[in-house]
Amino acid sequence: MPDIRERVKEDQGILKKIQMFVPGFRGYRQKEDLRDADRMLRDQLAKKLSLQRKQIERSRRLVTNSYNSPELELMGGVISKYKKVEGLVSHSSPGYSGISADIQFKQDEISRLYEYDASMIDGLASMAQAIEQMRVSLTANEGLAAQDQIDQLRLLIDNFEEQFKRRINVIQGTEV
Repeated sequence: MPDIRERVKEDQGILKKIQMFVPGFRGYRQKEDLRDADRMLRDQLAKKLSLQRKQIERSRRLVTNSYNSPELELMGGVISKYKKVEGLVSHSSPGYSGISADIQFKQDEISRLYEYDASMIDGLASMAQAIEQMRVSLTANEGLAAQDQIDQLRLLIDNFEEQFKRRINVIQGTEV
């Protein structure tokens, strides 16, 4: 995956370039660019979560056609969890710290926040594999295997959520 931080730096307009030369603005501008890159990355994570949720919703149609209620209930719970995590990722803190904030974010911490968010892509890949395995089991009408895979997917999305919730504390070293 390309590093969005570099793209943001390359796409600076004339105003941003001028701000880089004005004393006092350089550090501010660099932090804002890092926050923008992290926001764009989180937007991509949220979009991928949304696409995965839609795949689960399409797979749920396989179950409704055969009236398999245990899978329907399990899938409904997973879909709800996906919606919750999509919102969490979309609206999470960008590492902003104002002048009088309790905890100040330094430039290297914002960069580490971006790297932490980028590492979440591995979790998305695991969830995509689980969705595909679930879909195959549902298509083959293998109810018990599908239920196990739905449970596995639930664990993966729970782990993704917990890891994402810890991101600020991990970056700042304040996690207990």
